[in-house]
Amino acid sequence: MRSQMFTILNPSGFHARPTKVFVQKVGTFPCKVSVSKGGKKVNGKSSLSMLTLGIQHNDEVTLEVDGEQEEQALQELGALLTHIFEE
Repeated sequence: MRSQMFTILNPSGFHARPTKVFVQKVGTFPCKVSVSKGGKKVNGKSSLSMLTLGIQHNDEVTLEVDGEQEEQALQELGALLTHIFEE
């Protein structure tokens, strides 16, 4: 299992469209993916769960991956968390 903290740079935070892009990318990895913020941890493969975190600009979130391709998943998903600007 690997985990890393990321800061959200998208000025609009994680609303429906960025969340959809993130969850679609998560689905390409066979490992378990979790995202946590403020003590709440959710399944990264669920758009609804991700939206319940209420991720805003400059929030710090922890990405946790466990299983096959976890290193690749951590790098690619972390990049999406910090730089997703699909508006």
